[in-house]
Amino acid sequence: MFVPKLRRAMAWFIDFALVLTLAAGLAVLTFHRIAGLVTDVPELAARGGLDLLSSRGDVIGASADFGVSLWDKVVFDVEEAFGVLVVATFLYQWGCLVLAGRTVGKGLLGLKVTPCAPRRAAVRALVTTAADIAVYAVACVLLIERQFVLSVMVWALAVLFFLFNALPVLSPTRRSFADRVAGTTVTGLGISTPGATPPVRTF
Repeated sequence: MFVPKLRRAMAWFIDFALVLTLAAGLAVLTFHRIAGLVTDVPELAARGGLDLLSSRGDVIGASADFGVSLWDKVVFDVEEAFGVLVVATFLYQWGCLVLAGRTVGKGLLGLKVTPCAPRRAAVRALVTTAADIAVYAVACVLLIERQFVLSVMVWALAVLFFLFNALPVLSPTRRSFADRVAGTTVTGLGISTPGATPPVRTF
């Protein structure tokens, strides 16, 4: 039997691995979408040609507009992938808690979140998603948008928020910030002795 803190940490790693798997799939899909923009180049080039004709010979301006148009499409695809990742992570957390009272990782490690009413589950899933994925995603989007200083600041905020959510698990109550906000507790699913009332352990 793993010690409580290690069990919870391993449960988090399993859940995060599932999120990373989804992220990898979205990365591959986004790469193919960006590569597919090559097929749109004739359309973009034709539009650029029209811009060139209407620009009265301003070749630099017309080519700049063409490049910006292509870059905007690439940025939109990447930002859309980050958005899908954040929403999917929230739905995974919320759906698992509402339907089973535990995520895949917690289920494999014998842990359960209680109580799991839909509203509490939604609050917990929202905080967990923000701490694990969403704030980092915002930092990455800002970097793509060439907001370098702001991106670094948000990245630092993401690290602090993650620690602020996770470190309370080491306290005697063993409740994360998400647990405290949602009013939930992570309990261990032990095997009880016949005729005995098993103690409730909080992690």
